[in-house]
Amino acid sequence: MRFNYKKLTVAAAILIITYVLLSYSSIMEEPGTSGRNNVNSLEIRLSNLQKQMDQQMTESDMLLKRVKQNLKLKTEEENNHEFVQDNEIESPSDLVLPVLLIACDRVTVKRCLDNLVKFRPSKETFPIIVSQDCGHNATYQVIKNFVDADPSISVVQQPDLSEIPLPRVKVKFRGYYKIARHYRFALNHVFKTLGHHAVIIVEDDLDISPDFFEYFLGTYPLLLKDHSLWCISAWNDNGKKEVIDLSHPELLHRTDFFPGLGWTLRKETWLDLEQKWPEAFFDDWLRDPENTRGKACIRPEISRTFTFGKIGVSKGLFYDKHLRAMQLNSEYVEFTKLDLSYLLKENYDDALESKVYSLPEVSAEDVVASSQDDSPVRVTYSNAKTYQKAAKKLGLMDDFRSGVPRTAYRGIVSCFVRGRRVYLAPSFPWTKYDPNWG
Repeated sequence: MRFNYKKLTVAAAILIITYVLLSYSSIMEEPGTSGRNNVNSLEIRLSNLQKQMDQQMTESDMLLKRVKQNLKLKTEEENNHEFVQDNEIESPSDLVLPVLLIACDRVTVKRCLDNLVKFRPSKETFPIIVSQDCGHNATYQVIKNFVDADPSISVVQQPDLSEIPLPRVKVKFRGYYKIARHYRFALNHVFKTLGHHAVIIVEDDLDISPDFFEYFLGTYPLLLKDHSLWCISAWNDNGKKEVIDLSHPELLHRTDFFPGLGWTLRKETWLDLEQKWPEAFFDDWLRDPENTRGKACIRPEISRTFTFGKIGVSKGLFYDKHLRAMQLNSEYVEFTKLDLSYLLKENYDDALESKVYSLPEVSAEDVVASSQDDSPVRVTYSNAKTYQKAAKKLGLMDDFRSGVPRTAYRGIVSCFVRGRRVYLAPSFPWTKYDPNWG
């Protein structure tokens, strides 16, 4: 049971005050008739009374300090115990981190499964669960071939294939409604039916990097330790080679913008999200800070996934302009051997802000025009319009979701342009995102 620190402190203070008052009443005797006229005697008694009260207040202060110290130690012990329990449940030696593959009607799911099997370091740690919607038999047969050949791969079919009744204006978005329904089923299957503690989610049109599994093994402990995080993503929305640092594949960032496209979450997070899961457009729903309790995700500098699915429910939106040009990491990084504590909120936030706002301020035009200077700089924006203008100039995606720019953290977007680190940052003290932007 967790102690309520404030309530116990107040209760202790009340007991101490009561003790002092009772002591005072026992000391302060009713003076007799002759004593009322004896001023000297009264002054002596009052002086003695003051000394005793001072002594009791000193003792009371010491008692209160001991109570606070004991409560603090008790709270720290409980927190440490909880953290130890989490690590005992999911320690590296017995960690099971299943891969949930969301599939529908693409027979090219074979390409995704081939890579998962190829780069998977352990069948025991990373069992593969394919959840198929759409009832497409040709796709099911492709999946079944993998299942028959490897007992660590399983398949489940989404049972509700009924058409979702929608008003005419929303019929064109029916695919997004089916995807949200499928995700709810698949995640409930992983967490509630199979009882897993966490999951890596991929879709049937994703390629993965050679260190994809190592990336999630190394970053997963951050979800256990830092409760200001809710997901780990393998994707960088601004991951084109022109705006990332290819020389630092180990570099990771915090972000307030849900990236998706290969991501991990824990059971406790899903149980919270599932209560209010949307009927459609779940990915944009997850990009609203209101729905994720203002928590953040981890993303890489260089993406660990690449989407080859040009045609889908989005009709190729953004594919030719952005997704086709995304860079997939090729260098293997041993994330499990790296110190990633710099990503913890307690270390990251102040360090980022102090660094960014100590940098010289330049314009986006200056960044693009310069080819000599490689020192980091800051480009500022004051509203949605000036942000979009600067983002376009730098080669970044310039759209918003619930007022959050892609890859932003506390309003700051980090990129790497023409050999220098560039931070696109607000010119005003950032407190929260404005949902009216975009």
